[in-house]
Amino acid sequence: MTIVISALSEERFDDFANLINDLADYEKLDRPSAEAVTRLRADAFGDNRRFEAFLADIDGKAVGYAITFQTYSSFLAKPTQYLEDLYVREDARKAGVGGALFDHVQNLAKSRGCGRMEWQVLDWNKLARDFYERRGARFLHDWCTYRIDLS
Repeated sequence: MTIVISALSEERFDDFANLINDLADYEKLDRPSAEAVTRLRADAFGDNRRFEAFLADIDGKAVGYAITFQTYSSFLAKPTQYLEDLYVREDARKAGVGGALFDHVQNLAKSRGCGRMEWQVLDWNKLARDFYERRGARFLHDWCTYRIDLS
């Protein structure tokens, strides 16, 4: 069994969209609408790319993905690699897929001169929290996430 990480291509977009649906089901959220999927495609491959995505394959089958983009730290005066999603199908967990995806994004951040990586984890997702803490991540107790929905 070999894990292969590759950049998302237009030919693999349906695999990517299916994995996003799997994540929505896992988190008990609504799946993206048809309009949202259209925007995802445009934002991944259009002239104004908004994010990068990577697929993890085992034996030619997509089993996980990561979405990432850069923000900026004014205090470090360096970019920050933000990890929007890291998801591995339940039947592929414990095979090293999550670690391979995470390492890929972390190495990408290092190669681009980023000062740090950041992401969010749902408070109930102990498996994810433990996964990140095993990799040396720490929970930031002093920062609170706020959101304004603009739609």
